[in-house]
Amino acid sequence: MTSSGKTHTMEGVLADQDLQGIIPRIVQDIFNHIYLMDKDAVITISVSYYEIHLDKIRDLLDSSKTNLSVHEDSNKVPYVKGASERFVATAEELLITIEEGKSIRAIAGTNMNEHSSRSHAIFQINIKQEFEDERKLSGRLYLVDLAGSEKVSKTGASGTTLDEAKNINKSLHVLGQVISALADGKPFVPYRDSKLTRVLQQSLGGNSRTTIIICISPASFNEEESRSTLDFGRRAKTIKNVVVVNEELTAEEWKRRYMKEKDTSTKLAAQLAQVQAELQKWRSGESVGKDEQVNIEMAASTTNIIEQTKALAAAGQPLATDERAELYRQLDEKDDEIAQHCVLIEKLREQLNEQEENVGSIRREKKQVQQDMNELQGQFLRAREEVDDVLKALEELAVNYDQKLEEAESKNKQLEQLNDEIGSKSQQVTTFQNELQQLKDFSNHQKRKIDEALAGLLRDLGEIGVVMRVGDLKVPTLESGKGIEDEFTMARLYVTKMKSEISAMSQRCKELEDSQGDTHKRMEDNDKALQEAKLLIQQHEAKLRTQQDHVKELESKKRELEEKIDRLNDEVSKLQAAEEMHSKEKAKGSADDIKAALEEQIEKHRESYQKQIAALRDEVSNHVITIGNTSDQLQKLKLEHEALKEQHQKLLEEEQAKAKQLQELQYSFRSLNARREQARQDLKGLEETVSKELQTLHNLRKLFVQDLQSRVKKSNVIEASDGEQDAGGSPAQKQKIAFLENNLDQLTKVHKQLVRDNAELRCELPKLEKRLRATMERVKALETALREAKESAMRDRKRYQTEVDRIKEAVRQKNMARRGHVALIAKPIRAGPGSGQPSITIRTGESVS
Repeated sequence: MTSSGKTHTMEGVLADQDLQGIIPRIVQDIFNHIYLMDKDAVITISVSYYEIHLDKIRDLLDSSKTNLSVHEDSNKVPYVKGASERFVATAEELLITIEEGKSIRAIAGTNMNEHSSRSHAIFQINIKQEFEDERKLSGRLYLVDLAGSEKVSKTGASGTTLDEAKNINKSLHVLGQVISALADGKPFVPYRDSKLTRVLQQSLGGNSRTTIIICISPASFNEEESRSTLDFGRRAKTIKNVVVVNEELTAEEWKRRYMKEKDTSTKLAAQLAQVQAELQKWRSGESVGKDEQVNIEMAASTTNIIEQTKALAAAGQPLATDERAELYRQLDEKDDEIAQHCVLIEKLREQLNEQEENVGSIRREKKQVQQDMNELQGQFLRAREEVDDVLKALEELAVNYDQKLEEAESKNKQLEQLNDEIGSKSQQVTTFQNELQQLKDFSNHQKRKIDEALAGLLRDLGEIGVVMRVGDLKVPTLESGKGIEDEFTMARLYVTKMKSEISAMSQRCKELEDSQGDTHKRMEDNDKALQEAKLLIQQHEAKLRTQQDHVKELESKKRELEEKIDRLNDEVSKLQAAEEMHSKEKAKGSADDIKAALEEQIEKHRESYQKQIAALRDEVSNHVITIGNTSDQLQKLKLEHEALKEQHQKLLEEEQAKAKQLQELQYSFRSLNARREQARQDLKGLEETVSKELQTLHNLRKLFVQDLQSRVKKSNVIEASDGEQDAGGSPAQKQKIAFLENNLDQLTKVHKQLVRDNAELRCELPKLEKRLRATMERVKALETALREAKESAMRDRKRYQTEVDRIKEAVRQKNMARRGHVALIAKPIRAGPGSGQPSITIRTGESVS
């Protein structure tokens, strides 16, 4: 039962002496017992710590081992294959190992326990004892902390916690079945139904002594769970196991026991020979004296010796034969396959949970869409009710129609009689028609010959018109109903018309020839103007090129003049330096003359150069202005071209957009037209049906009125002879006429109502189409949102899985760094007082499975 103190009972507070649980106390007792033993023993202790979480065995000392399998050794003892085995030498090392595994054990919070264990933890201690005479004893201690059974209604578990609760309850249920089977002595015990019972198979029903601690809650809220737990303990208490010491003998010990048993077997063989000899004498009829008889006490002791020999032989007989080894190997392979299938089932279960979540979200969205569809369905049902009313009215019309049909059948019988008379008259008419047809055929044959001759004449005239290219004239078609003179008159008129057309055509040809000469002259003038324009363009282009070349020459001259000015400036500076030198050497008067002459010469050169530069600059500025004006015009043309190009692009885009909108509108218009056409056809069919009914009624009314008129005439004749009958029949006929008129008025009203309903339905049709489009858009939006939600969920799941893998890797690296590389190095412990520290000698040990 959850939240009853199981983990606290087994572990407690490891660092507190008063609050320690069973596991640390047992550890302390083990080492205290080792320290009080004789000194002729060496003990090796190894531990393993793993948990069963979600029906998977996970190593708590190595987080990378997450799905270990259960196998059997040669003695058919189950063990966890691949579980980490760590050797310890002190109680402190063992407690540190417990603390390390406890830190990564699966726990979670529920409504009943904030730190609820979500797995069954198994702490396994393997102890191997070796004496100086090379005898070996081995033992295995399982310290199990079971997870408590849970009720989801109390714990409020959901999601992963709910899956953990299911697996916990399932494994505890299998444990209860195993306990019940062992308590009842059943031949089959379902150890393999759960990994928990498979691992604890030896502890539950094998070579072991088992202690079960029952933890229950004193609260009345958990009364049912407490009673179930106590019943579980009561059943487990009735199980009895036979314990055998796990002892490994040396070769000398086996040899000593063998010699002892050999002596015993020799003595037994001698006694057997004596008994057989005595038995032979008794069978042959001889008597055997008391001295010669075999001693009964000796036989009893011999029997005891035989039983002991059998027991020793059974104990010494090796269990691991080839056949059993093969079976064990097959069982191990099957366990591996089962483990692989369990992994696959777990993956499929995770995928199933993801699909269930997706299905849940889709169902919620489907529910919303279903509500919208229900609203539309309600509107559709209301429209259907209105149509049902119309159909009921039509059914009433059909009933009235059936009544009128019966009356019409009686009239049809009278018509059949008249038809028979008409048939006889029609036969006579047919004979006269046959004779008339023969005469018509003869006249038509004569007329056909005349028409063929006239048609040949007209055909020749038509060919002449084609040759003359007169398209307005049409060959008159000969009609059989006209006379021959009329046809010849038409032919004469056609010939006259042909003559007038020929004269008109000749006049037109002359006019065309005159106009053709004027056209040629205008074309020649246009060609000359075009050639002049081309020459003018070429001249302007050549002039522009010459101006550009001239500008380039001016620029080159400008550069040459600037270089020349630079050289003259250099010469001036040199002359000034020379002048200074001469001023020092010569007298003051001569220096002034030389200086004045040099300055005058330099001034002349400077003025001439400045004039040339000014002229060149003016010319360059003029060309620059001309080029600037040309470039401005070119820039304006480019801007206008760009503006026109942008406007053209905008017009193209607008045209494409409008074309797209037009296509969409055409598509929607076609769909609306199709729907309207369908509705119009339905309404048309309904109107045709109603009109047919009305027409039938009108016909019946006419027939009935005619019948009444004929009867009235007859009644007027009869009235003169028999006035009483006329007085009795006239009111009935009037009543029948009034009844038929009322029916006709009702049918007229129904027709008007149908037309009115048709108009209302046509008005409602656009609204319904608009609602349908809105619903389709809503469905598309929901589908898009669903797809985005799925993609977001996939991204979150991948990110979560990456983070979990990163944390696992970090924990594994941390554990590896803490553990180092000495986990599989045996640490022998010397028994006896003063052996609190491990021996200096280190010896490699093998794990005992």
